[in-house]
Amino acid sequence: MVKKADTVDKEKLSLYIKFLKQRLFFEPHSAALHYNLGLAYSQRGQVDEAISELKQAIECDPALAQAYVNMGGLLFKKGELDQCIEANRKAIALDPNLPMAHSNLGLAYLTKGDYEAAIESSEKAVGIMPNLVQAQNNLALAYLQAGRTEASIAASQKILSFNENSPSAHYNLAVALRMVGKTEEAREHFERAKVLGYPVDEAAGMEV
Repeated sequence: MVKKADTVDKEKLSLYIKFLKQRLFFEPHSAALHYNLGLAYSQRGQVDEAISELKQAIECDPALAQAYVNMGGLLFKKGELDQCIEANRKAIALDPNLPMAHSNLGLAYLTKGDYEAAIESSEKAVGIMPNLVQAQNNLALAYLQAGRTEASIAASQKILSFNENSPSAHYNLAVALRMVGKTEEAREHFERAKVLGYPVDEAAGMEV
């Protein structure tokens, strides 16, 4: 009987976690081991365990900026936005050139409704990594909410220039184009978003 790929991957991940825990028994102050165990737990969907290990990694090495970034992402998943912001700010204080830290901040601010802060953080993220889709999406949405429609259009078009099959970019572009009266273009991108699987039925008022 041949095992499915996902079953094999889960078994490998479980063995890797077991290995890391065994190593930590002998090296309890290893920041790298705690960090890797945190990432492994995150892959397995064990968010609280992952956060705990990342916190221990930081205790072992307070300069481990990536641990703050990953912990911030997990805190966002839990809906703990202020803690997410705090973690990513600490990462940026250690290394201002971490695009995911700026992007995570942008998403957290966007979720909180602080659109100008979301724009500022997302612009920093794409300034470091122009092809970072999450940050460009954050920008498109934040610009839209802030009434900067043309900037939102440009952000979505930027995504489509390197990823023409991004459903969220097509959808955001459709919304922005409709707002500036470009109905036919908006309809084309709206239909493309539907084809690519964007959950348009859940979004009110998007019949263009």
